[in-house]
Amino acid sequence: MVTVIITTHNRRAYLKAAVDSVLAQDYRDLEIIVIDDGSTDGSIDELLGLPLHYVWKENGGISSARNAGIAFAKGDYIAFLDVDDLWKKGKLSAQLEVMEKEKSLICYTDEIWIRNGRWLNQGHKHRKYSGFIYEHCLPLCIISPSSALIKRHVFDDVGLFDESLPVCEDYDMWLRITCRYPVSFVKKPLIVKQGGHADQLSRRYEAMDRFRIKSLGKILSQQILTPEQRALTLAELQKKCLIYANGARKRGRLDEAEECTALAEALDAAIQPESRKAAVIDR
Repeated sequence: MVTVIITTHNRRAYLKAAVDSVLAQDYRDLEIIVIDDGSTDGSIDELLGLPLHYVWKENGGISSARNAGIAFAKGDYIAFLDVDDLWKKGKLSAQLEVMEKEKSLICYTDEIWIRNGRWLNQGHKHRKYSGFIYEHCLPLCIISPSSALIKRHVFDDVGLFDESLPVCEDYDMWLRITCRYPVSFVKKPLIVKQGGHADQLSRRYEAMDRFRIKSLGKILSQQILTPEQRALTLAELQKKCLIYANGARKRGRLDEAEECTALAEALDAAIQPESRKAAVIDR
């Protein structure tokens, strides 16, 4: 069984369409859980009579909503769907077929981007990969949560979403998964991402790299990376610190700029030995 976790907060206008895109799947062994993260817009009225479980909770953020869904889930597989996204028909069956063939525990798909009603082309930096893709996940998040299908027990190994992160929680999760597991990729665009909303989380927080910096520091402290992964992570952390310092300096946040610059300089001492160690092991 696949448990589909749909998370929502005051997005009544999108909720029914998201649920319908799951109900339209040709894979039928489904459990649908809608986690309502404290909506006050009457969202529940959109779901009356539909075959799903509805859970309302106090507002705690996207990570707490997804974690609540995982706690309720009974399926062997977990799939996520953000309420303003849609699934194309055949998404789950295509993923399960690939996962069976490749014996993988996580699979994601290509996606269609629509912003303010207009189709957007993805940039080169958003290119998708399969296999051991940790290196490609370091610069930014290339796996959309709405496209991911994950074997349930993976979360027993890597842990749940980090509820201290208001954004970039998906970036944090994919780092923890991809440093351990290979990933399957379905090259068909099987989800539709609808963006451009005034209340999108990514619009509420400027300088998103500060949250990615926190995630990189966290994974470095956990002692779970290979020497090669550690060297790549240190280099990416240094890069993000310098970018963030430059932005903070432009905005007049001089203390933050100095702190990140000092960290970037301190990382020089760690990067070179780690890079040499990784090169020796690779040979």
